Amino acid sequence: MTADELAAAVTEAVPESLTAHEDGLDMPTLTVAPAKLVEVATYLRDKLGKNFLSAVTAVDHLGYGEDVAGYFGTERGRDVNAPGSWGAPMTVAAPSKRFAVRYHLAHAGSGPPERVRLQVWLDDGEEVPTVVGVWPTADWHEREQYDLMGITFAGHPNLKRLIMPTDWAGHPLRKDYPIGGEPVQFTDAE
Repeated sequence: MTADELAAAVTEAVPESLTAHEDGLDMPTLTVAPAKLVEVATYLRDKLGKNFLSAVTAVDHLGYGEDVAGYFGTERGRDVNAPGSWGAPMTVAAPSKRFAVRYHLAHAGSGPPERVRLQVWLDDGEEVPTVVGVWPTADWHEREQYDLMGITFAGHPNLKRLIMPTDWAGHPLRKDYPIGGEPVQFTDAE
């Protein structure tokens, strides 16, 4: 199913739920209004057979709209041996909000997996509703994103740190998280 066909089916079932859609290289992507996320997820699970949530990820777009440097690939990947790809500066268009929370769905069972990506855009401090009621495995995935990125999932049954110590300050995968370190002592080996 193409992104256009999927978007049409979702829009008919849950009006005013999608803000955008695209055919990605690996799977169709639907951008969902946060308030409609649970309805869209339930529809995809119950009517379109997306019964497997494989991942919940978050991306911090802080700094987009400015010159950023890095390895920029194409549809065919990137050539890490090409000198032009080593830290090439590039201006990347800024999205309207800072964070993208992405849900990777598939059909587990007979037949092809037919994967789909749901995407929700949030600003710092905005909440997204939990999908634990739709896919119980989201419990761990959402806790991980809360712990490492600071994304708050409204209605989550047990939203607390999962990986970092409970007294840890901040969320280490955010782009504005201070990179620290400890000095290393070296001795002269003669």
